[in-house]
Amino acid sequence: MRVLIQRVKKGSVEVDNEIISKINQGIVLFVGIENSDDNIDIEWICKKVSQLRIFDDFNSIMNKSLIDIEGDILIISQFTLHASTKKGNRPSYIKAAKGDFAKNIYDKFLIAIKSKINKEPKAGVFGADMLVKIENDGPVTIFMDSKNKSF
Repeated sequence: MRVLIQRVKKGSVEVDNEIISKINQGIVLFVGIENSDDNIDIEWICKKVSQLRIFDDFNSIMNKSLIDIEGDILIISQFTLHASTKKGNRPSYIKAAKGDFAKNIYDKFLIAIKSKINKEPKAGVFGADMLVKIENDGPVTIFMDSKNKSF
């Protein structure tokens, strides 16, 4: 599982020209699921994301987590996080999970993150063509891969 974390002042997602989810201060989290992902990947990513100290304290030092600031989270499925660009100019998405498997992992992810942050996450529509609007704060952008926990 790969995620791209963006600290935001606010964010929203539209499907068919309609805003379906929006947040204020917090994280917009893009999630890429691969065929080998399981509950261990979900738990590891959810724990790291919820406890990652990327929000400023009173001394303007990144020392607070999403939980600490009681921030919002907007979760967007994004298979392109598994793009392979080794050959040619057209990315390959062979590692990206498809269909029911990916949707099942995504749904489990939403439940797991809710249990970590004790609030309802906002989400896009799995598999939809979405317009994501982000007011990036910092900017702070962090990439994580559950298959490479040494990041």
